[in-house]
Amino acid sequence: MELLRAVHEQAAYPINWPADPRTWLTPENRLGCWVAVSGARVVGHVVLTAVGDAAEVERLFVDPQATRQGIGRQLLDHCVTTAAELGRKLSLEVVDNRGAAVHLYRRSGWREVGRTPIDWGGEQASELVRFAAP
Repeated sequence: MELLRAVHEQAAYPINWPADPRTWLTPENRLGCWVAVSGARVVGHVVLTAVGDAAEVERLFVDPQATRQGIGRQLLDHCVTTAAELGRKLSLEVVDNRGAAVHLYRRSGWREVGRTPIDWGGEQASELVRFAAP
């Protein structure tokens, strides 16, 4: 939760601080939660959730001081592998103000498949961008 707080304060993710951060990080419908560690420090986090017969990547974030080291890509690739092993189609959604994340997904072969307007992003975001795994 310390990393989540740092990411929220430094990079405004998540846009809205969750009422219960621990539950937000480990939702009930999770298929798995993983962290990336550098030394003794947690530097990244991701959750793979069940959505019907499919799966969705959620809560993917990396310590702002550890970006551009391939950590996000490794966590994302782990979700792709795990979803494939489980026989589930995989997708994710990201708010439209996450340029670096969108760039990571596109660079990793994910395809944009839709956009949905949101009303909870304030001045920071106006849409959810939906991606399908490669």
